[in-house]
Amino acid sequence: MGTPKPIDLTYRVDGPPGAPVLVLSHAMGTSMAMWEPQMQRLLRDFRVVRYDHRGHGRSPVPRGPYQLRDLGRDLLTMLDRLELARVSFCGISLGGMVGLWLAAHEPARLDRLVVCSAAPRMLHPEDYSARADKVRRDGMASVVDGVLARWFTPRFMSSQPETVESIRTMLASTPAEGYAATCEALAQMDQREDLPRILAPTLVIAADQDQSTPPEQSREMAERIPHARLAMIPAASHLVCIEQPDALTDQLLEHLS
Repeated sequence: MGTPKPIDLTYRVDGPPGAPVLVLSHAMGTSMAMWEPQMQRLLRDFRVVRYDHRGHGRSPVPRGPYQLRDLGRDLLTMLDRLELARVSFCGISLGGMVGLWLAAHEPARLDRLVVCSAAPRMLHPEDYSARADKVRRDGMASVVDGVLARWFTPRFMSSQPETVESIRTMLASTPAEGYAATCEALAQMDQREDLPRILAPTLVIAADQDQSTPPEQSREMAERIPHARLAMIPAASHLVCIEQPDALTDQLLEHLS
């Protein structure tokens, strides 16, 4: 069972008052800070809301397991508190999966949707259950190296060590219970039947070397969402917003314009 009551998330709002609102949603094991490479360009035209998922960053860490709808209801509670009736939404990885939930279950709240490095169902759900057990038993340090190897290409790992180290720090500092409980949410997630219900104009962004959510999953997802377009970004793995920030931002701005 997931936590039945939504929690109050930590969030940050930047950008000109009165501008269109864009919500950015981060990957599992990171925080709202992962979107920093996009902010300078986005703030020219958008009022940007960033937030930390439950169990991540500075948001509360309720005991797990979580379900994806728990994260979706947390998001709705935040939007209500900010008096935002309708927004555009961009999420990467876990954030993209929350975006799919929002689009399918609360379509009136969504203008345009961008889903990056995400899937409606994980290829190997049992791996996430095992990872939850491992993190609860051995701590975040036990999974950091393996996660980073899936998040970035070897070339980026060797050429951008400072950036990789900053993400390593973010991942290692994620509360173990929050990470494990979110792994459990992904292990049981299956949104495949919801995809045809998504009516918002949708951009699906895939990275050509993504090991966590392979490009073929993104292609299939885009085919099942009625008003979706697929954009493939080369020379990048899972965290495409870090590895190819300009290419991702170009696609995002084109879709939202």
